[in-house]
Amino acid sequence: MPKNLIDLFWKIFTDDIGIDLGTANTKIALRHEGIIATEPTVVAINKKTKQILSVGTEAKKMIGRTPANIVAIRPLKDGVISDFDATRDMIQHFIELAYSRSTKAIKIPRPRVVIGIPSTATEVGKKAVKDAARSAGARQAFVIEEPMAAAIGAGLPITEPQGSMIVDIGGGTTDIAIISLGGIVVDKTIQIAGDEMDQEVVNYVRHKYNIIIGERIAEEIKIKIGSAYQVGENKTAEVRGRDLVDGMPKVLTLTSLEVREAISVQLKAIAEAISIALEEAPPELLSDIGERGIVLAGGGAMIPGIAKYFEEKVKIKCIVADDPITCVVKGTQLLLEDIDLLSKVQVDKDELI
Repeated sequence: MPKNLIDLFWKIFTDDIGIDLGTANTKIALRHEGIIATEPTVVAINKKTKQILSVGTEAKKMIGRTPANIVAIRPLKDGVISDFDATRDMIQHFIELAYSRSTKAIKIPRPRVVIGIPSTATEVGKKAVKDAARSAGARQAFVIEEPMAAAIGAGLPITEPQGSMIVDIGGGTTDIAIISLGGIVVDKTIQIAGDEMDQEVVNYVRHKYNIIIGERIAEEIKIKIGSAYQVGENKTAEVRGRDLVDGMPKVLTLTSLEVREAISVQLKAIAEAISIALEEAPPELLSDIGERGIVLAGGGAMIPGIAKYFEEKVKIKCIVADDPITCVVKGTQLLLEDIDLLSKVQVDKDELI
């Protein structure tokens, strides 16, 4: 069958999928329909039988509430696959979820899949992601460096001969990249991001109040009243935990000032990593960045006051992208619509079919 007829066949009967495979959450987009789901990157497994019991939202509800024979895990650690079988089954679940929401009248679930991964992922890690997608039913899988996908999703002119800088603050990693002419000129990924901030809130409450809270509660508090810089009035929120002394349930009130203090070490570390990346930039690109600013993406970019905080630390204008939490998955979707660009920026330069 001629190649143009093969292309037409796949366009009619399949709907290609873009995936932002995050440590904390996975976002899924269909090429023709946009973002269709956001699911926690969590899998619930029966330890005895190794059977996958649930994936995504239902699995996350089990964290901290499962019996001894069931464990709810995150199969990615710091953006890298730590459990191949769980990741394969999770990706298969996400592909099936995407196709259940596709509006195509006739559907053949053999999509082309583009997956965003951290730029420092090892060759073994990249291959594992692609193999997991293929095992899950993809006819072809491409991996894209997350900062590149985020820059595309944020609307940066990545193919132009000028410097663009993106800082993608996710759950397990913060990806920092300076991009020009369709390539990453400077990249730096640190394993400091949202998860570490949540853990620091847990540590803060434990050390100051002798109360233990879970990471899920810490994340909720961070989202509800957390900030990187003083923004408006000091907010408060009730936190329920367990007293370390008597083991009884306790309720305390945390303030946004306390949460800001708790996550300050992580914010400072990210600011230092941005400064190091800027120091490594060629002078011409640094001039472009100084003029156009640094774009912030990822869930961490939604922390109130974070742009102002980084501006004070690195002395360059910082801008939060529109809908920063979806930049990577939007980038994967846009690449599915622009095959020429996908062929240029994909990691392994596989032939598109």
